[in-house]
Amino acid sequence: MSSKLGDYLRVRRERLRPDEVGLPAGARRRVPGLRREEVALLAGISAEYYLRLEQGRDRHPSEQVLDGLARALQLDADAEIYLHELASTGRTPRRRPPRPERVSPSLQSLIDNWTTTPALVQGRLMTVLAANAMAVALSPFFAPGVNPLRAAFLEPEMREFYRDWDEMTAKTVAYLRSIVGAGVDDPRLAELIGELSLSSERFRMLWARQDVRLRTSGITGFLHPQVGPLDLHYEKLALPGAPDQMLITYHAELGSPSYERLQLLAHLMKPPSARTRVATAAPVADEP
Repeated sequence: MSSKLGDYLRVRRERLRPDEVGLPAGARRRVPGLRREEVALLAGISAEYYLRLEQGRDRHPSEQVLDGLARALQLDADAEIYLHELASTGRTPRRRPPRPERVSPSLQSLIDNWTTTPALVQGRLMTVLAANAMAVALSPFFAPGVNPLRAAFLEPEMREFYRDWDEMTAKTVAYLRSIVGAGVDDPRLAELIGELSLSSERFRMLWARQDVRLRTSGITGFLHPQVGPLDLHYEKLALPGAPDQMLITYHAELGSPSYERLQLLAHLMKPPSARTRVATAAPVADEP
């Protein structure tokens, strides 16, 4: 009988090489990664107790044991938080009833006023709940009602749109694990993971790796069909009044080629008459 905690320990153990923790690889090693007894030794627990944890026969490890396992498996901060959530889930399973996700009118009005900054709001499973015109101009898969995660794996255009599709998909799946946590039984999440696992070999592989990374800022490289390559900084901002919602904005470094191309995209969004007025307007002469 396995458990989410046991499965996670096994995956992380198999992905960690002996030389990464200062152990000899050995010529007779028959398992990928570390042996169970090696993890137990590094964590300061008995091999028998570790076996019970990995097999799901003990789902209530102490905080001290979890800290030792995190050190032994060399988990970063996000992965360690996820490990503790998995152990907590085993103590108090809970189900979150599905609720409609809505964006406040004031927030929609705010992002609509950002005429040169792509901005969108995602819900708990990364479905777009609201977006401004610049976000949709950046990508039609950023429109309300679309799930960019699903599109990234199932829509061929997204492989061209993201200049480093492999890196983006790896980061996105790790981010999904971090935001959904470990203690919520959500049928919508199961449906999304099931669909992507059946339809995308890459998603299936990435989800099985159980990487966890809560990255809320960085740079993404796009290739826009109208304005060309864009290197845009993104910021993911949690909304205090809506815990499951995230405001995502994109901007370019001032004066950079990407900044000029983003301004061009905003210009192309204007009605043809407005574009003509801007293009033909005479410069104002300096007074003598």
